[in-house]
Amino acid sequence: MASEPRKPGEFCWINILTPEPEASKAFFHDLLGWEYGDIPGMGWFIRVGGIPVGGLFDLNGPNTPPGTSAGIGVMVLVEDADAIAARAKDLGGDSKPAFDVGPQGRMAEIVAPDGAKIDVWQAKQMPTPYADRALPGGPCWIETMTPDVKRSGRFYADLFGWTMEKVPGSEVGYWLFQLDGVPSAGLLPRLEGLEKVPPHWAVYIAVADVGATVKKALERGGSIFVQPRDVLNFGRFAGIQSPQGVHFHVIKHAMQVAPAARAPARDMIRAS
Repeated sequence: MASEPRKPGEFCWINILTPEPEASKAFFHDLLGWEYGDIPGMGWFIRVGGIPVGGLFDLNGPNTPPGTSAGIGVMVLVEDADAIAARAKDLGGDSKPAFDVGPQGRMAEIVAPDGAKIDVWQAKQMPTPYADRALPGGPCWIETMTPDVKRSGRFYADLFGWTMEKVPGSEVGYWLFQLDGVPSAGLLPRLEGLEKVPPHWAVYIAVADVGATVKKALERGGSIFVQPRDVLNFGRFAGIQSPQGVHFHVIKHAMQVAPAARAPARDMIRAS
């Protein structure tokens, strides 16, 4: 599986918090083919094609703040976690103090003005490769939903050096965040009927067959919060909740997507 180092401003990792780690590991292995490796005293690496793409951790672990829900968190690679944490406050957001994760790196939790949480990672001894996002099992797209597009967009753009581009013809007013001209993430206005859904970052995982993945998820105790749907010139996607309460999306591209693209086709965004 192809890989290459990430650069500052790119998403580099996902973290899953679950109340039943062993059951979650089995669910995601069966569904997405994930393999695992020990993170001593902490949790497990998530591997796709032998390449670490994230971590899986016990929601009931001693380092988890009380009241934390099961879910997926995302991380952006930065050069200086402390500086980004301070910058987030200057921009109207919030942050917790950065801390070392052994000799591997340093991280901080950022809270955007709308309340969405996103982590930043300053790599030291741990490299930051990414799996080929065109192949099944790998995180292939990340987007945030917010009630305040203008404020949130400006916050992330100023924080990570992203630029913003509104997708022409998008019925929902979708925006792309870009890094050096390459789409790196999406920004979606909170849709009607989802007012109770808090601002958050969502993760899309590439799969070979959305229908088969949904069927298998249901057979293994999962549920569907977005029914499978086709998007012209892009492919098919669905939203799944694991039996342990982790929400994620799966997607099958209509054509091979080069790793450098790292973005859904605009026809998908236009029809979302």
